[in-house]
Amino acid sequence: MRKPLRSTMSSSLPWLLALAFCFCAGSATPAFAVCDETTSFLDRACKHLTDTWTEGTPDLYVPFHTYHSRKAYTAAAINAYREDTWGIGYGHSHHDGKDNWDGLYVMAFLDSHSKPEYVAGYAHQVLWGDRQSFHVGLGYTAFLTARTDLWHYTPVPGILPIASINYNTTAVNILAIPGGKGNGNILFLWTRIGF
Repeated sequence: MRKPLRSTMSSSLPWLLALAFCFCAGSATPAFAVCDETTSFLDRACKHLTDTWTEGTPDLYVPFHTYHSRKAYTAAAINAYREDTWGIGYGHSHHDGKDNWDGLYVMAFLDSHSKPEYVAGYAHQVLWGDRQSFHVGLGYTAFLTARTDLWHYTPVPGILPIASINYNTTAVNILAIPGGKGNGNILFLWTRIGF
């Protein structure tokens, strides 16, 4: 039997607040402000992070669905999994000199086992179309995630592909998690609303 959404999220509220505080505390004095103005890969990456944080605009993240491939999982497994993985998050968006999108974010949501999962990361997407209207994006995200079935909330890094369908500053994002029979093969969806 699945736990009610309210009791599961309320038990994880202290963790979410601590994560959000750590993420937002740097807004006055960004931790990324130590970049050198050179052309090395690390300095360019540092500049992307700094620009995204200091020049970016705030975003609300709303994770809402996880789709498990019906070809990779049994019907019994699908019925046991939570696919309405509602949650909340905060981030910053920035469009670089090539008009592509960079984002920094933190999110908390319910995983497939109705347990809290936490994610913090950086994302980059190449965009096609009018940014003031409909446009699409394709890129990647590099992140740390923590969930109960991965060494009981030990942060685990990852890099995965993402795509988006956007209208102005609102986007529906899709992250693809590859895998085999009975693992992975998941699409994770969230909405990002810019302010």
